[in-house]
This record gives sequence, C-alpha cells and structure tokens, in this order.
Amino acid sequence: MKNLFSNIKGDAFGGITAGIVALPLALAFGVSSGLGPSAGLYGAIFISFFAALFGGTNTQISGPTAPMTAVSMVVIAGIVAANDGSIDKALPAILTVFLLAGLIQVGLGVLGFGKYIKYIPYPVVSGFMTAIGVIILVTQILPSIGYYPKDDQEFVEKFKTKAEDVILKNIIDAEANEGILVLENFNETYARANQITEDDILKEARSMAKNEGKKTLGVIKMLPRALQNINWLELALALSTIFIVYGFKRITTKIPSALVALAVVSGVAYGFGLDYKPIEQIPTGFPMPQLEMFTGFNFATISPYIFTAITLALLGAIDSLLTSVVADNMTKTKHKPNKELVGQGIGNSIGAIFGGIPGAGATIRTVVNINAGGKTKLSGMIAGVMLLFILLALGPVASKIPAAVLAGILITVGIGVMDYKGLKAIPALPKDIKIGPVKFSSEVLIMLVVLVLSTFWDLVYAVGIGLVIASLMFMKKIGDLTAKRSDVKPLKEEAWPDESGFPMSLKEEVFIKHIKGPLFFGSTSEFQQLAKQIPDTAKTVVIRLGRMQYMDQSGLYAMEDVLVDLRKQNMNVLMVDLLKQPRYMMERIDIIPDLIPKEHIFKNFDSCLKWIKSNVEDEY
Repeated sequence: MKNLFSNIKGDAFGGITAGIVALPLALAFGVSSGLGPSAGLYGAIFISFFAALFGGTNTQISGPTAPMTAVSMVVIAGIVAANDGSIDKALPAILTVFLLAGLIQVGLGVLGFGKYIKYIPYPVVSGFMTAIGVIILVTQILPSIGYYPKDDQEFVEKFKTKAEDVILKNIIDAEANEGILVLENFNETYARANQITEDDILKEARSMAKNEGKKTLGVIKMLPRALQNINWLELALALSTIFIVYGFKRITTKIPSALVALAVVSGVAYGFGLDYKPIEQIPTGFPMPQLEMFTGFNFATISPYIFTAITLALLGAIDSLLTSVVADNMTKTKHKPNKELVGQGIGNSIGAIFGGIPGAGATIRTVVNINAGGKTKLSGMIAGVMLLFILLALGPVASKIPAAVLAGILITVGIGVMDYKGLKAIPALPKDIKIGPVKFSSEVLIMLVVLVLSTFWDLVYAVGIGLVIASLMFMKKIGDLTAKRSDVKPLKEEAWPDESGFPMSLKEEVFIKHIKGPLFFGSTSEFQQLAKQIPDTAKTVVIRLGRMQYMDQSGLYAMEDVLVDLRKQNMNVLMVDLLKQPRYMMERIDIIPDLIPKEHIFKNFDSCLKWIKSNVEDEY
C-alpha cells in the first residue's frame, strides 16, 4: 500500500490524462460492438480500475481495444439474432459470455499460463491485427456516410422472408425445450405461429439488416446502394474528425488528437444545430449490476459461444501481455504475467457484471500514462475513476455526440492497428515452400491465411487455423534440419573447445553468447534477455551461431531488437559461423550490414579471436 501512494502527483496526472484519452475510444468501441456507447464506457471504467488494482503491470491502462471489440461484435450479433433481434432479451446471455471470458483469464493466470503466450507465432498475430484494422475500416464506411441499413425500408424488405423463417425456427426451438413435439401437437405450433405480427417480422428484418452492416462482406455487397444514399452532412462530420485526428498531431502530441476532434466537431455540430444522427442515449447515474445474467442463466444459450469466450480470454491475454512488455521497456521494470492475467480477468468479469464490453491492456493509453508521470497501479485506478466522473457529470452532454464523429475516430483506429511492419516484410521474406509450380514464403502464407479468413469469415477459427498451419510448417522445417544434422551431439553449457585459448586478460571486456538451437517464436523471450547477461565491464559481445540452423520471422525481429539495444549501449557485436538460412533472413531486412557490418562476421572462432586481440584493450 505504501508503494501505491509513492508517486501520487505523477499517478494522478498520468491517470487523468489516460482517462481523457480513453473516453472517445471507449464510446467508439461501445458503438462499434453493437451494445452502445454506455457499454464501452462501463467496460473502460471497471476494467481500468480492477485490472490495475489486481494486475501485475504497474503502469498498465486497460479498457476496450480494437481486437477485443471485433470479437465481441461476433458474440453480440449472434446472440441478438437468436433473440428476435432484441438486445434487451439477448443482453444477459451476451454478458454471461463476457463474464466467462474474464473467469477463463483468471484461470489462465492462476494455472501459470502467462509464460506460454509467447508461443503464438508472429505471422498469426500480424495477420490477425491487420484483419482487425480492415474489419474496422470497412464496417465504419456506412456510419461515416450516414447510411444505416435498418433505416432503409426498401433494403429491410429483402430480409422479411428470412426473418419469418428465423421467427418460426425460434418457435420450434422453444417448443423443443418445453418438450412439445411439432408432429404430435401441430395445433400448438400453428397457434403460436399465428401470433406473429407484421411488426415482429419487421423488427427481425431490421435486426438482420443491421447485422449485415456489421460484416465485411455484407458492407461490400451493400456499398453500391449506400453510395446512392450518402448523407453529405454525416460524411463531412466524419472527414472533419479524421482530418483533425491526423492534423492536430502535427501541432502537438501532448493533447490527444482524438479528444480534440471529438470536442471540436461535436461542438460545431451541436452549436450550429445541424441535423445529424447522435449516438445512443447514455444512461445517467452509477452503472448498476445486470443480475438477470445470474437469475435467468441458461447454459444452452451460451454453449455455442464457449469457444469464442476462450478466444476472447486468450486474445485479451496476448493483447495485455504485449502492452506489458512495452511498459517494461519504457519503465525498465518487469511485469508479472500470471498476476496480470488474473487482474485482466477480474476487470473483465466485473465489467461484464455491470454491462461493459471486454477489454485488455491498451498500448497507446499505457504509453500516455507513463509519459504523463504514472508509475504505480494508482494511475490505472485513477483513469477508471476519471471515466466514472465523466459518466456521472457529463453523460447527457456525451449523448449529443454525432455517430459520424465516432465512426471517423474508429477509422483512424483501424488504420493505426494494422501491422505495417509485417506487411512491409512480405517481399523480403524467403520463399521456402512450393505449392505446385509456385514458391511461397511460409511466414507470408500464414499471415495472409489468417488475414483473409479473419476478414471475410471468422476471427476465431482463422486464428486456430493459422496456429495449426504454423505448427505444422515449423515441425516440418525442424524435422528436415534435424535430419541433416543428426550426427551433432548435444552441447554443454561451458565454453566450447575452440575457446580454450581465449586470453584470460580479456574475459572482463568480451562476453561470449552461444546460440544452441533454432531461434523461433518459442525461444525469442529467452534470447531477448541477452542484454541483461552482459557484465558491466564488457564492451564487445561475440554471438556464436554455428548451432543456430534456423530463424523464423519472430526470431528475426527478436535478433533485430537485441542488436538495436546493444548498439545503443555502444557494444561491438561480432558474429561467428553464421549459417546460410539465418544470414539470408538478416540480409533481407538489412540487419546485415546496417546493424552488423560484414567485417564483424567471422567464419570461425580463430579469425574472430585475431580481431579481438587486435581491437580490444585490457581495461580491467
């Protein structure tokens, strides 16, 4: 508790600043999810507070994020469709799935699964993040031009026949749960079907039209019609928002540009009395627990979404722990991964109980917190309290925000969340597999499979398929390499035989690191600890690579990060016996010669030793 209040001024400023930055994103993610802006705000309040209180990263700011919102959309759309298009009827089941995801996260942390997150390969994460960006961009086209499918009567008419089928199916499913057999008691089914009104069909059709606008393919199909019905005012509001978000960053980054865009464009639209479409009404008062999720619990309703809940839990874990690593690098601290998962799980569970959408550690908000002076868990808790204050004091004002403004903010989020580093590397990665007459890079293939399947089919299954393909390809590569070098005996940890003649006088000045196997997505974490192993007296690092037969894209970027850190410390880095495949990978992204000059690469240790004797002085 003493440490919690050791930096009150910095934590207060960091937390308040992070809370203000989180406001427009929380509202936008809530609208995008389908549950409305209040759900995004509730999620941000409770996740930020409780994930900070119980988590394992002192400076982490948590809340709704783009990946978590994208998966949440799938859950919400599916359950709403199964409940006659009524969000009120579907809400208990939706929140139960979110609660389950939070509890799974707690379980992952308690069981110590935090250390296993590193085994998700980079191409899978890259493809998924880029797909999230594409999905957000595409699905925000319609609100940014002021076209809402459920309000287009002619478009809704196309769904009426399908809506009747869905309503009848729901009646038959309800009878099955009650033990009524249609063939034995057809009169009961007929009587219930006769109670269906035109309004019921229209309501279901509108819900189906709305859900179609939440899907990438659905938006693409209705885009020609939407472009014929552009609301030019809404488009102007969205474009103005995007312009300010990007333009204001050129003036200063100390004030969040998304917040400036939200305030300026909303203020102008409301002040001039423009006829725009506002966001849904934000309820006033303190959020209340949604106890119906417990009193009306029905396992059959949520059972189809258990796998999705697991995916939400894993995605939130990856998202949060990646942000924790960023926070560690900025603050020179070390997070506790399992404790962080427990904290995130508790935050998501409590957020779900109060009607919030799930979230994770948010990189931008965490960086803002650290830069503003946040150092302890108190900063994240203050961010949550700040959002609660905004809800209680400014809820009616926030309800006047134009929907097109939040669409504009989300478009900038979609552009920002894509993995440009992975996309830029596509032409450079080696083509190591052959399908028919065409050669492909296995890393690129995995990334594109996850990207395409996530964008046009299903986020959850896409990641699973990507992991399976990555695992199979990795096993094949390692099997091939092991077969080629099957005569190599295991290496011991002590110095290698050819190092016996190394001068004792230079042992303080030179640190030798042995890489004893492939550098891939499962071993990058250990390799990245290299800088911490180097004694303070050393100014030269020798990396022996004769036993590193293979390096994948994750290993390549881990090597790049380590070499950048060593260069910042003014270390001389020498590489010995660099094999063909790793060298090819490093040359493709210019690690060689930008970070490692060719004259610092030696064929054997003897030639390296000659360089050391000529260039390294005995200082200790």
